[in-house]
Amino acid sequence: LKQRAPLASPRARGSAGHRPPTAMASPAKKARTEANGDSASLLERIKQLESERDMWKAKAEGKGPKFPATSWPSTKPSLAGAPTYPQYDRSKPKESFLAVCDMLIDEICAELGPGYEMPKPEVEWVRRMLNYNVRGGKMNRGLMVLESGLAIMESKQLPTSNDDVVRFAILGWCIEWLQGWLLVADDFMDDSKTRRGQKCWYLNEDVKKIAINDAFMIEMIIFKVLKRHFSSMPYYAQLVDLMLETTFQTECGQLLDTLCMNLGLNDFTEHRWTLIVKYKTAFYSFYCSVAMGMIVAGITDVQEYNACRDILMIMGIYFQAQDDYLDCYGTPEQIGKIGTDIQDKKCGWLFVHAYHSLANKEQKAVFDKVYGKCKVQTPEEQQIKDLYTELKLPELYQKYEQESYDKIMSLKGGVKEVPWVVFEGFLKKIYKRDK
Repeated sequence: LKQRAPLASPRARGSAGHRPPTAMASPAKKARTEANGDSASLLERIKQLESERDMWKAKAEGKGPKFPATSWPSTKPSLAGAPTYPQYDRSKPKESFLAVCDMLIDEICAELGPGYEMPKPEVEWVRRMLNYNVRGGKMNRGLMVLESGLAIMESKQLPTSNDDVVRFAILGWCIEWLQGWLLVADDFMDDSKTRRGQKCWYLNEDVKKIAINDAFMIEMIIFKVLKRHFSSMPYYAQLVDLMLETTFQTECGQLLDTLCMNLGLNDFTEHRWTLIVKYKTAFYSFYCSVAMGMIVAGITDVQEYNACRDILMIMGIYFQAQDDYLDCYGTPEQIGKIGTDIQDKKCGWLFVHAYHSLANKEQKAVFDKVYGKCKVQTPEEQQIKDLYTELKLPELYQKYEQESYDKIMSLKGGVKEVPWVVFEGFLKKIYKRDK
């Protein structure tokens, strides 16, 4: 028989490139290794949770920056701490309200240099621009925030300090400034001539197209104001949400309005007019003013907000019908501006009723020839105004005004937490107004 070669030793087999089998760890050792790994992972997770706990505890106690990503530069005045407020004299409502506006203008101008490296001429521009566009006017929207908020707080038997009153006034100015920037942009887009008894901001020789950026600046300043005066409040996020939503709703209304330039007169229906004024006017001029007070007072019932909104939408739509009527029949001295709705081919209350419901074929032909194709204070514009009178639009408007009032009063029982005096306050300011 053929002789077999001797078997190599284990060491020789290993040296020939064959790795010896790895020794198996004992179950006890394997368990200890896994336990050590789990312990390290657990300790790391505990450390993370403790860090998060300390962070939220510091925030709750007011320690450390609330917004670390924007806590720069440290010289920014708004980072210095909670602001102090002057005494608010409620016996002088308009004077005290204007004083809060001046305080806010001073605050933002003081912030621009150390916080945003703005040179002195730019700071002075912002001051001039704010004084020109947001200070003054009738201030009805802003004052209603204050009056509504205090009435809601009183009805819920919640105490109000001087700081609370000033903060309501600040919220009122947020709505006034919202209106301010919208009007700066609206006047530019509509080629308007006057606003609040003076020429529109963009018509100043050193402004022109800069007015668009100024409108954006005012919009952003509103959110700076909210952050500075309300970020420590538990309802801050709700206020920001309301202001963002209201701004977007208003811009949707502005879109519906401006795109009318691409539409024909047949498209100017009462339904389109209602959509325009609901979104462009009613939300920011009426609903937002009351919703702010409801938020501060701690009202959380969605049905209450819905009931209030139903009433305030009717008011807002009626208010814009008034504006459309006064644009035609009010004098510049009355309304503080020269009406341009006929020149601008606006989808207005007077036009939609005249064109679609009242005008005959020949009268429609006049609208088709002149409406949106004439200048203000010309015979052609007067021809449209005379046609409105001939079609008895003033009488129809008076009937609509009474019907709107009656409909509002019929909804009186629908609100539970907001006192009716809030809605009466609005009605006193707008019902049968002539300016």
